[in-house]
Amino acid sequence: MVNADSGVIVLVRILLSKIGYRRVAGKRISCAVRSLAIGLGLCGYLLFNCIAAYGQSDRNAISVCDKTESLDRDQETTEELSLYATSALLMDADSGRVLYEKNSREQRANASTTKIMTCILALEYGNPEDIVTISANAARQPDVQMNAGEGEQYYLKDLLYALMLESHNDVAVAIAEHIAGSVEQFADDMNEKAEALGAYDTHFVTPNGLDDQEHYTTAYDLARIACYAIQNDAFLDIIQTPAHTFSEINGKRSVGVVNRDAFLTQYDGAIGIKTGFTGNAGYCFVGAARRNGITLVSVVLASGWPPHKTYKWSDTRALMEYGFQRYSLQTVLDDTYELPDVPVERGLEANAVSIRLEEGTKVNLLVREDESIRYELSLPEAVTAPVRQGEVAGTLDIYIDEELYGSEVLYFAEDIPVITYAYFLKKIYRYYFLVES
Repeated sequence: MVNADSGVIVLVRILLSKIGYRRVAGKRISCAVRSLAIGLGLCGYLLFNCIAAYGQSDRNAISVCDKTESLDRDQETTEELSLYATSALLMDADSGRVLYEKNSREQRANASTTKIMTCILALEYGNPEDIVTISANAARQPDVQMNAGEGEQYYLKDLLYALMLESHNDVAVAIAEHIAGSVEQFADDMNEKAEALGAYDTHFVTPNGLDDQEHYTTAYDLARIACYAIQNDAFLDIIQTPAHTFSEINGKRSVGVVNRDAFLTQYDGAIGIKTGFTGNAGYCFVGAARRNGITLVSVVLASGWPPHKTYKWSDTRALMEYGFQRYSLQTVLDDTYELPDVPVERGLEANAVSIRLEEGTKVNLLVREDESIRYELSLPEAVTAPVRQGEVAGTLDIYIDEELYGSEVLYFAEDIPVITYAYFLKKIYRYYFLVES
């Protein structure tokens, strides 16, 4: 690419040579010759602008560069897991990447796994020291229940243990009414939160998950909700507690609850989360486990019906083992990733501008041995000065086995001023009237 000022200098050299002009160091030149040089500089500048504008007219295309890293892996196909569950999913809790799925987008009843959302809303919108009064509506909820009587009062912090450890349906309604004023309003809050978390195929009607045709979710949506929930330390403390004892405010009644999540003691690294069962939903379980800095969330829905109460545990173990054994944590992108320069038109003493990722960018992903990673770069073929450091330049897309995982924004790494007429005059004056080169 021809530099702007060098092009004009060459043009002026040629024209001045045609009229017999020679630079003489330390000697004054006539006004006529000086005017001629300035006029020629202006003509050259205008000519260069016309050429640059013409060349720029076809510079709007986007260049796409592919870079694929096989990571020296054997290209074997993923084995299918044998699961009892009708719907299942395994997700990397940190990145949200789906590692395994089976009918994960089918809308299904989900029973008491609903209470994950109930607990989160109570923690976020309520005060642990709040006093919750049991209503007549809450007291008449079907089993499983705490058998709380109308008018009894408890601290919210204690009821959350009854909600998550023993899955008490009356407690769920009492919490909903306390937080939102009514079950209906609480359900609206649940649905709003679900949508905010990307659980778009979910619709809650009750805070306890009892069967209702309008109450449903998917394995994928439940995983998203669970990944969010386990970021809350108070939530984690509750679901990992083996047992809890508390009393009614007036001390007339003492209540003891025991954690019914057998996964906690069955699996190394298990951290919960919630069981569920209804006639429509079958046995359900949302689980989480952490090993060596890797956190996985699993969901199994309709994992058998009575008497097959243990199917959900074997399904969950199979999913977790698949994730921990087949996937490893790798840095697939960081801010040292080599990026090409982008050509610059009409730049001041610069023909190209460098590109960078956001400082500190680091994308860590669980990757299976047989997966390939491909990077797709989208940048303009050229840009016109001025260029501002920090402005968006393009994107870098990350594909895993041809499926788009995510995109990172690219930025211009430096300022490139535009070349000006004043700059041309200064160059001409310096080169032809003051300095002998």
